[in-house]
Amino acid sequence: MPDFKIERENVSFWLRVKPRAARERLTVDSSGQLCLELQAPPTEGQANEACVYFFARALRLPQACVVILSGRKARRKLLRVTGRSAAETITQIKTLAAAASNRRPR
Repeated sequence: MPDFKIERENVSFWLRVKPRAARERLTVDSSGQLCLELQAPPTEGQANEACVYFFARALRLPQACVVILSGRKARRKLLRVTGRSAAETITQIKTLAAAASNRRPR
């Protein structure tokens, strides 16, 4: 599973973003890194906006609670999530990734 950095109630983590995907989902790749597939193109910040919106919607938080700290122009991004307990946030992200991984076609 991915590494989560906890600072008080803030959770930071790295993920790889794959723009122009067929569907939107959060998975864990073979190296254990979080991967977010987005339908948005990587132009004019659209993939960044979609990334923030994806996590805000999935975690039921305002978009202001999800911030891209690093990697705005790269596929690998450092995100910070605030707004609820760190343990709850990490549990929800892991559940979200596991649910998508279990739905993969065989």
